[in-house]
Amino acid sequence: MSQGKSTTKKATRGFTAEERAAMKERAKELREEARANKKAEGESAVLAKIAEMPEPERAMAMRLHDIIKANAPLLSPRLWYGMPAYAKDGKVVCFFQSAQKFNTRYATLGFSDAANLDEGAMWPTAFALKELTATEEATISALVKKAVS
Repeated sequence: MSQGKSTTKKATRGFTAEERAAMKERAKELREEARANKKAEGESAVLAKIAEMPEPERAMAMRLHDIIKANAPLLSPRLWYGMPAYAKDGKVVCFFQSAQKFNTRYATLGFSDAANLDEGAMWPTAFALKELTATEEATISALVKKAVS
């Protein structure tokens, strides 16, 4: 018997196009799963932090959380310097700062430079909050929508 090439062995050149496509799809599924888990963990941490706040800030922070989720569902809740924050593509867009945490006279809704609020040569990036009425809620809804546009 000769030591030549076997004609019964199938020549392999790696994965087929279908196999590569299936692997790419699975990798995409795993990335999406990881993102969903991270978002759920971030929301749990934010809700736990809000639950620790004294009233009336707890109610205000919870209402802000609901407003932000309703008007910018693509933002991911997370903690940022121990404060409830909301990020897009890993960058914090807006955050709530408790008055009690920093011993100030009012809570603050702040926006980072990742927020799309640029208007002219000067614009506000933080807003003092003493209470949330329908007027403030409407203003915050508009600001959050603009920030992620």
